[in-house]
Amino acid sequence: MAGEGVITATVDNFATEVAGDSGLVLVDFWAPWCAPCRLVGPVVDEIAVDNAGKMKVAKVNVDENPTLAQQYGIRGIPALLFFKAGQQVDMIVGAASKQSIQERIDQHLA
Repeated sequence: MAGEGVITATVDNFATEVAGDSGLVLVDFWAPWCAPCRLVGPVVDEIAVDNAGKMKVAKVNVDENPTLAQQYGIRGIPALLFFKAGQQVDMIVGAASKQSIQERIDQHLA
């Protein structure tokens, strides 16, 4: 379910793609059966295109990567986690508008 410019993050590559990145990374924790996730997914894809070169966007399927979901305390999805220099700095849980997600991104890029 990852769009153009979106990385599919897994247990195997999370340390490199997200935690090891020095910039801003938005990670969408989702599942295919989650209706709000199917609404937010395309928005996250658009954000990846809109912010190409400024940040990285990744998606984690919680059904396929339950260890990551547990490690980051994901209790509700969709959950958008913001990482900067490998550290979690922000989180949005539940469906969010493109504008509200972009506002958070802009705060962390400033």
